[in-house]
Amino acid sequence: MRVRVATTALGITAALLALPACSTDTTGTKHQTSSSSRTGKPSGAVQNPAALSSAALGSRLLDQSDLGSGYLPKAERPAQHDDVTVIGCPALSELGGEAATGGMLAFPHKAKAKFTYGNSSSEISEELYSDSAKKLSDGIGRIFDAMTGCPTYQVVAGGTPVDVTSQKLPAPQRGDERWSQLLTFVAEGRSTVVKQTAIRDGSLVLVVSGAPALVDRHLDKALAKATATS
Repeated sequence: MRVRVATTALGITAALLALPACSTDTTGTKHQTSSSSRTGKPSGAVQNPAALSSAALGSRLLDQSDLGSGYLPKAERPAQHDDVTVIGCPALSELGGEAATGGMLAFPHKAKAKFTYGNSSSEISEELYSDSAKKLSDGIGRIFDAMTGCPTYQVVAGGTPVDVTSQKLPAPQRGDERWSQLLTFVAEGRSTVVKQTAIRDGSLVLVVSGAPALVDRHLDKALAKATATS
C-alpha cells in the first residue's frame, strides 16, 4: 500500500533521517515516580495544570553548560514540504489527514534544541511540548504506536528510499506516561540508529532523540530541568 502524506505527517521520522549512525547503549538508570505505573499509564487521576508558553519551555531546555564539554549547538534545518511516501505500514498510513498533520510537532507550545558531540557525528536533540494532559497523551501515544506498530517499512523522501526498522523499548519509569523506541534507517548503503524516549509529566512532554548512549546519558538531566518548579 502506498499512501502519500505531507512531510509534517512524519515530522519525527523526517527529522531522524538526518541523524548519524551510532551504536546502541541502553544503560540508563530507572526509577518510578509516585504517579507512574509499569504499564506506562497514569496510576491516578490525570492532572491538567496550565500549559507552559513556548518561551517558558525554551528556558527549560538543556544548554551547553548542562551537557558538559564537547557539545556544540546545531542549527535547525529549514522546514521541508516535500511529500513522503510510506510503503508497507498501515499504522502509519492511517495517520493521514488531521491526525498526521496534527501530530507531535503541531502542539501549540514547543521548544527544541539540538547538539553535536565532539569530533564524532553523534547528535542529540531535545524537544519540549506543552498542552493539556489528554491532548499530549493521545497525540504522542498515537504517533509512537504507529511507528512501533510496523517492525519494518519503507519511506521514500525526496526520491530516496529509506528502509526503516522499528523496535519498541522498555521505557524508563519516569513521569506519568512514557514511550521509547529504537529506529534503524538504511539508505544508500548507510545505516543510522536512533533512540527516542518521550516522557509526559502533567502538561509537559519531553522528547529526547539521537545516539542511544547520549540519550541514556542525558535523559534524567533533561527531565529534571524541564520539570523544575523554581
